[in-house]
Amino acid sequence: MSYVITDRCVGNKDASCTEVCPVDCIHPTPDEAGFAEAEMLYIDPGECIDCDACFESCPVKAIYPKGQLPADLVHFAEINAARFAA
Repeated sequence: MSYVITDRCVGNKDASCTEVCPVDCIHPTPDEAGFAEAEMLYIDPGECIDCDACFESCPVKAIYPKGQLPADLVHFAEINAARFAA
């Protein structure tokens, strides 16, 4: 199970999660191209190691464990995954 960033990140992009992620699976980071234009940040489910660091660091509580997403936010699991689809 991975973590998922939801719509509370839209327009906020605090990015504290990118600073604490030990495997750099959250993008775009503030130093990457496209950060300013991105609506929100996304977690790569294939790279996430379920360490809980991003969940604890998010000041707007936009991040959930995939298995604990509220019903109205379940679609964000697919949105995050689609961002990293090859």
